[in-house]
Amino acid sequence: MIATTDRAAKSAASVGIDAGVRRHWSVARAWQTNAALILIGVALFLLTRQLVSEYDHFTIGLSGVSGWSCILYLGAALIVLTQPVDRFTFPIIVTVAIACRLVALLGPPFLSSDVYRYVWDGVVQHAHISPYRYVPGDAVLAFLREPFQSVFDKINRRDYAHTIYPPAAQALFYLITWISPTIIFMKSVMVLFEGITMYALVTLLHSLGFRREQTLLYAWCPMLVWEIAGSGHLDSAAMAFIGLALLARFRKHPVLTGIFLGVAILLKLYPLVLLPALYRRGDFKMPAAVATVVAVGYAAYSSVGLLVFGFLGGYVKEEGLATGARYFLLELAQRIPGLQGLSTAAYFVLCAGVFAGIVWWCRRIAGFDGSNRKKPFASDGVAGFLPPAFALASALMFLFSPHYAWYILWLIPFFSLMPNLPILTYVLGFFYLYTTDLAEPGPKMFLANKILYASVFAAFIIQLAFKRWPIHRKLFIQPVVASESL
Repeated sequence: MIATTDRAAKSAASVGIDAGVRRHWSVARAWQTNAALILIGVALFLLTRQLVSEYDHFTIGLSGVSGWSCILYLGAALIVLTQPVDRFTFPIIVTVAIACRLVALLGPPFLSSDVYRYVWDGVVQHAHISPYRYVPGDAVLAFLREPFQSVFDKINRRDYAHTIYPPAAQALFYLITWISPTIIFMKSVMVLFEGITMYALVTLLHSLGFRREQTLLYAWCPMLVWEIAGSGHLDSAAMAFIGLALLARFRKHPVLTGIFLGVAILLKLYPLVLLPALYRRGDFKMPAAVATVVAVGYAAYSSVGLLVFGFLGGYVKEEGLATGARYFLLELAQRIPGLQGLSTAAYFVLCAGVFAGIVWWCRRIAGFDGSNRKKPFASDGVAGFLPPAFALASALMFLFSPHYAWYILWLIPFFSLMPNLPILTYVLGFFYLYTTDLAEPGPKMFLANKILYASVFAAFIIQLAFKRWPIHRKLFIQPVVASESL
């Protein structure tokens, strides 16, 4: 990770200037950084407007918008990680992020219809009915359709699927629809949760000795604009509580860590994999808090019995999670001569082995809080629990190869704290490929995954090469961090 400031950059170049030596080409002034970011930000804003326009008529297509957005994002990331900044840089980053989200927020959900289920579940609860008890199309709920017909008509799986969202999500839907049972307000609240995520990231970066401007990696990520401001996905709330859990863990507040992580689990379930990384050896307050929050959450909706787990079992079957049809690496292995008979059970054993290895790694460094910069994995100012947490989250995504972009959103806050080429490749590659014709399930999606995973593997090799032969350090001046920029 690289951190620079205007003062540091000037000092790095001052020797060359005073001695009459020509300034290195990569050393810029902060105003130049700001000017470049403004230009890129305006272009990203215009592309977001183009995205909304593409909903109604084809101009350059979703893949055209996503492709150019990825290129601009890469340019902005390179600038903010390598060039000097000043007090105006962060406001520019925040302004562009808000502007892009407002454009997408005001447009209708297009890429996903999940947000309609969010509103419906909230409305059902206000009628004093458990959202887990009936499918939306059940005749018992017919009296709710007329006042919310525009919502009901766009609910996916409305005739056969009970809601899949856990208790904390249902409580959130209840609160949001209590204020305003509309799609635009539901999406607005999801965008506001991004503000909490940004707060957690800025605070962590400051505490770890990095510049707050590095949050551009989160704030300007086009996938977030599309999937949260555009589609209103619940993953935004989960990311906010994950961010708060990371911050509480860094500050050594085990109970708060457990509460925040427990809420995140009750929002989207997958944050459960972070538990081993956030656990501190000998301190059981955190896991106890997680267990308490989860138990209380499910108890609050337990009147429906096992229906409290909703469509989870049906979704597992529908998405091929039980049969193994969904796992790219399993399908790829089965195409290798001699491995055609590899079973789903064997793949699950492999996955368990991977997670066990990462958990063992977590236990080895359990209790590291980043305060001692000489401890393993706390070098470069990174708290010791962050790399294992990032590894667990990434392993879950790579092994279970999600088909939808919003499932990988939670990797982006980790990436903002610990930038690396493989995850950058994975996020942007996923984002672009799944806006192309290759996003169709079947042979096309298998090809898309081949391209994606091959690209990530190549990025991993390149990163290893850079670590061994850091030629990039000769191309980009990397002054030390100055506290004035934080």
